[in-house]
Formats: sequence, C-alpha cells, structure tokens
Amino acid sequence: MPTHPRTRLRGPWLRALAAIALLLLPRLTVAAEPPAMPIVIAHRGASGYLPEHTLPAKALAHGQGADAIEQDVVMTKDGVPVVLHDTTLDAVSDIAVKFPGRARADRKHHCTDFTLAELQTLSLTERLDPATGQQTYADRFPRGQSRFGIVTLEDELEFLAGLNKSTGRTVGIYPEIKSPAWHRSEGHDIAKAVVDILHRHGYATKADPCHIQCFEADEVKRIRGELGWQGKLVQLIGGKDQDRLVTPEGLAAIATVADGIGPPIERILDPAGKPTGLVERARAVGLVVHPYTLRRDRLPSWAGSFDDLQGALFAAGVDGVFSDFPDLTVAWLRRRATGRPD
Repeated sequence: MPTHPRTRLRGPWLRALAAIALLLLPRLTVAAEPPAMPIVIAHRGASGYLPEHTLPAKALAHGQGADAIEQDVVMTKDGVPVVLHDTTLDAVSDIAVKFPGRARADRKHHCTDFTLAELQTLSLTERLDPATGQQTYADRFPRGQSRFGIVTLEDELEFLAGLNKSTGRTVGIYPEIKSPAWHRSEGHDIAKAVVDILHRHGYATKADPCHIQCFEADEVKRIRGELGWQGKLVQLIGGKDQDRLVTPEGLAAIATVADGIGPPIERILDPAGKPTGLVERARAVGLVVHPYTLRRDRLPSWAGSFDDLQGALFAAGVDGVFSDFPDLTVAWLRRRATGRPD
C-alpha cells in the first residue's frame, strides 16, 4: 500500500518525534490522574446541627454531601449493638429520670445494664457537660427539645442503605468499636458482633464503602486476624499514652495490619498550626490519615476561623477528616477544587 505524502517521515525526524513522545508520556499520564479529593466523614452524623447519633443527624449528613457517616457502637445487656458514643448514658439521655436507682457505684448508668427495650424508651439529647450541668456546645440544638431515640446498628445500616437507594448517592459507613476490652469484661464480644453484622449487610472487602475503626491496638490486630475482617481498617490514636504509635516504627507496625490511622487534629498540626510531619510519616508506609474532629464552635487558639482550621489541615495533606459540620467541610473542599478556597 502506498504511503500518503503527509505521513512519510524519514530517519532523523522520526527519531526526534519518538524521543519527544517518550519524554512527554509520563507527564501526560500524571496530568490525567488528579489527586483524590479528601473524604468528609460526618462525625456522629451532622452533630453540629442535631443531637449526635440520631437518625435525623445521619439523614442531614447524608443530604449535606458527606462521603461517609460514623457509627460509634456499644452493647446492650441483651447483646444488641446500638449506636452511641459512650458506654454510659448520663450525658446524652434522660436515663436518670426514666430509671432511678439503676446507676452503678460510680453513679453512672452503663449501657450494658439495660436491655434494648429499656434503652428505646429513652430520649436522646444534646450532650451535657457533667462538670457544669450545662449543654457542652451552647449554640447547638436545644437540649430536651423534640424527641430522638437510640437506634441499633442494624437499623442504622438499613436506614442509610435506603437513603443511598432513594438519592442515588453511595455514602459509606465508618463504625467505631468502642472499648472492646471493657465489653469483654461485661460478657460481650462487641468486635465479633459488629463484624458479623457488617458481613450480613454486604460489607466485607476493601472495595466496599466501610471502614472499621478502634483505639485498642490488640483489638485491631484481632479484627484483621482472628475475626477475618478483609475490609478497610483504621487504628485510632489518642493521647500521650499512644505516642509510640506515631513513631516511624509504630506506624510501620500499624501498616502490617491496618489501612490507615485516625489521630486527633493536634497530632497533625502543632500548637502554632504548623504540620507535625505525621502525614508524611504515615504515607511513607502506605497509611491513609483521617484525623478528628473539625468543630467550628471549638477552634484551636491559633485559628481565627473555621476556614483557617480547615485550610491548614488540608494543606497538611490529610486524606479525609471527621467533621461535626459536614456541609461546611464539603463546601470548603468544593471551593478549593474550583480554585476558590476562600
């Protein structure tokens, strides 16, 4: 077949074009793969607007564009996983009024002392500061107004699956297994119960929109090993007693089991708002970083505004963040993506 005159390239020209193509190819490939948008995890739902871990708070977070919604999980006396942050009930419910005389010696009402049927008679409220008797965040939803109830983990998963179906948005879940060692002392294997429920609801692999999180390092290992969890797993990191976890050696050990870490913001940004280097150390061993918690009504001293805090945190390179105000965090990230972060 004859060659068209315009396509006839000879010797030096052909070699030169081939060399240019080889030089440009890697750059073109990188340009075609923009960095992933950090994910926004609704902390206990849209808890800046509605009482934490209530279905209305979860529905609002879903509608506000959160990528995932958190569930803290504790157990009832009859072995049912329910969605509550604390293993006690006093700070967020009317338990003392409904069940007088049922507190332990520590003067607290523990979730594992009550059946699901008993817990579902309670009204959940905005969080109370036990030291002052006042609402922890004064400008949030008025304490005692309207009625909100405790839900089981299974009920919440079904509810969110329904919202995913009706809206066409796939919003993930982010359950935290609370105090597993303490639960075992109460006769409950909470980690197994949660993993079993997740499997029943179709969460089983790293391709599924689910992260399990836990503070107890031994339990994180058990979840991956003995309990056979093959989905995404996050090692939560707390205060000074867990400093060893954020060393290069500690992070390397976490990376043999987990997919990411969940540190407090104070481990990402120092008291002046500057990066501590934790993100780079975690990424060097293949871990994602999802810090907690963005709150516009509890800013660090160095931050003049909520946007100051968000800007510094995302500039530090985190892969996602827990936010009490998911709408504000989603909006900030969208502005950044369009070149208008302020």
